[in-house]
Amino acid sequence: MSSPDISELTSVVLEVERHVADLGWDQPSQVYALADTSDLVAREPALAAHVGQIVPGSLTPVEQEPLPVGRLDEVLAGIGWPPEVLGCVLVTELVVLPPSAEQEAPYEEADIELWAANHPERQDVRLAVGVTRDGQHASCLRVRGDEELVVDPDLADGLVDGLLATFR
Repeated sequence: MSSPDISELTSVVLEVERHVADLGWDQPSQVYALADTSDLVAREPALAAHVGQIVPGSLTPVEQEPLPVGRLDEVLAGIGWPPEVLGCVLVTELVVLPPSAEQEAPYEEADIELWAANHPERQDVRLAVGVTRDGQHASCLRVRGDEELVVDPDLADGLVDGLLATFR
């Protein structure tokens, strides 16, 4: 089986982000396993009616159980995938502050989240990051109140590394 190309992964990341966007903001972080569409339909023939035309090498996102509450890096460290999972996509909402706010940040980590959540220059963003078992990655970002998506594979290198580690 050949690995999917990056354009297929980007397409799936965008599809998952649109699905989550349809649910609105203030959603918990969610992870989706990526399965080879042909293999998935072979294992679950009832899905054929929902998939449509099967393109060789295409990926199908499969929503997983909600992630437990906790630090995202620690939650990701507890995830492992069986061999038939070719990749995964994580969708999470974050608070982003301008670089100038860094000087004002409190020193205690517990205080930082509350401080950032109440900062007047905060921006809420939804970030979708996908990786494949063989190391490909794609990501997109949406700012709350802005319908435009920023698509760039290098938006979240730390999350890419964390997601890739779920395949080791």
